[in-house]
Amino acid sequence: MLTKETNLELVRQLRDGRKSYREIAKELSLSENTVRARVNALLEDGMEITAVVDPAQLPQHQVAFVGVRLTSMEFMGKAREFSKLRGVISAGVVTGRFHLMLIVMFTPDFGLLEFYRDEVSTIEGVADCETFVVYGSENLLVPYVH
Repeated sequence: MLTKETNLELVRQLRDGRKSYREIAKELSLSENTVRARVNALLEDGMEITAVVDPAQLPQHQVAFVGVRLTSMEFMGKAREFSKLRGVISAGVVTGRFHLMLIVMFTPDFGLLEFYRDEVSTIEGVADCETFVVYGSENLLVPYVH
């Protein structure tokens, strides 16, 4: 039986979407069939495998974190609403001074002004927002949808 630590290491290995099951098996001292079976079990349990990119590798793209305070306690519903907005890569309910934290990707034709003016303004119940622009990062990987 594989341990939780093995599962966690398997997920870490899957971060490199180009790595084969054979390479992962070798790194973890497992058989290729064990890796394949365990990945399939994780997928059946609801894990999703998505493509991610380092925004620094995308010319003229910018990433920002946006903290959102709400006027209601409908955190999950509002996170779902925000996740559908243009540019939003992810929206999560968080602890601290914000209720939600968004990861937003901007392009040359869609910037911070357009995000607030055209997207955030459509969501009811936003008390305020604070933007944290990412100028540099080490291994900041975000799901990419173009």
